[in-house]
Order: sequence, then C-alpha cells, then structure tokens
Amino acid sequence: MAAHQARKRFGQNFLVDAGVIDAIVRAIDPGRADCMIEIGPGLSALTAPLLQRLDRLTVIEIDRDLAARLRTQYPGDRLRVVEGDALEVDFESFGERLRIVGNLPYNISTPLLFALMRFADCVADQHFMLQREVVDRMVAAPGSSDYSRLSVMLQLRYGMRKLFDVAPESFDPPPRVVSAIVRMVPLGPERLQPLNADFFEKVVQRAFSQRRKMLRGVMGDWVRAIPWDELGIEPTWRAEQVSAPAFVALADALFRAGVR
Repeated sequence: MAAHQARKRFGQNFLVDAGVIDAIVRAIDPGRADCMIEIGPGLSALTAPLLQRLDRLTVIEIDRDLAARLRTQYPGDRLRVVEGDALEVDFESFGERLRIVGNLPYNISTPLLFALMRFADCVADQHFMLQREVVDRMVAAPGSSDYSRLSVMLQLRYGMRKLFDVAPESFDPPPRVVSAIVRMVPLGPERLQPLNADFFEKVVQRAFSQRRKMLRGVMGDWVRAIPWDELGIEPTWRAEQVSAPAFVALADALFRAGVR
C-alpha cells in the first residue's frame, strides 16, 4: 500500500513511537465490550492495538483517502469507519457510556473540546493527545498564567488529569511542540451548574477577553450590578484570579439582577 503523505490542512502528525502507543493504550485500558470512538485514526497507530482489546471500534476520519485505507485494512464487523468532520458528528447517535479517544489535530483541538461538552452526558471518559500548552491550560489552577476561559469551562464539566508528555520525535512528521495526554471524566448531575449556561459562558468570555485588565475595567456596564463583597471577589482582580465556582456565583448574581 502506498505511503500516505501527511496533509497540513488536516493538521496531520502521525504517532509512530511504539512505546508511547503502548503507554496510551494502557492508560485507556479498554474492555472488550466498551463502546469506543476514536477521532482521527490516521494510519491506525492506536486503532490496531485498540482493536486487539475491543470487540468493535468506531473511528471518525475526515481524510477520505485514510478512511478508504482503513476500510480495506480491517473487517467492517470490527471497525466502523465514519467519514467526516468530528466537529459535525452527533456523538449521541453512537449510544451511551462512550469512551472517546484520539490524537486531536492541534488546529481544531479547542473547538472540538467545546463541541464535545454538548455530549458529555453520554460519555464515560475521554483520553486525548493534545498540544501540551492546551492540556496545561485545561488543568490549570486559578492564579496561574495558564488559567483561562478553557480552564473554567472544562473544569466545571469534567474531572481532568494530565497523564504524561509526548516528545515531537514520537511523530512523523514531528510537530514543533510537545504534546501531552489528558484524561477527562464527565462530572455527574450533582456538579455545580450555573442558572443559565449560555449567560455563564458569556460572562466568562467577557472576563477573559482582556486578561491584563482588572475585572472592574473589563466587565463594562455590568460592574454596578455585581455584589463584589457578597461574592468575595475584588474588582481589582483579573479573571485568572477567579475560581470556576466563583465564576458561577458571579454569573448567577448578574443573571438574578436581570443582566443579559
């Protein structure tokens, strides 16, 4: 079979390090009957070892040449190939207790993480390889330079843990950045939730829109409606100093005050 040329428009960097592949599969720890979905299988570096431990695997591949290759490599009763953009896939159609894995293209990683939040109720866990910088932001604590809108939004929906780094030379072609593996487990219905999810997202987005500005400067005409003392938030703080639960309290206070 002819060699596949990595395509920049799809952000393709193929994992080739056998030791790293084995470490990822061990971290995922598949069970035979698991309903597992792999995003971006590429040249099947993870697909092959996952199939050794699964009865059946579904993969989502946007590159039609790679999708065709996968269909010829594996029997259809073991590997279901969904050809398309993961950003447009309805993951609920695959069932419940989904286990989602993938080496995510860096150019769509953040949009895809946000898109997957819509399906978290039908997901058991997610294991992704991402740019290390993104993973550091996902798990960052308030007050750190990595703490961001991504941190707040994801930490309210998932329990997350960075597992290990992956060096550029583990890929072909090597990316210009270090990668990392992250485990994401959706939090249950008892988790802290804002009164209005859309408004909460709007508040967080505004707060982080100008990171160097104090909240009293960046929140605009909302400032007068914020009960600073009651919330335990200082108007001179910057967004990176506000914890995820405090952002929920802030958004809820504004929502109750009729701010939209």
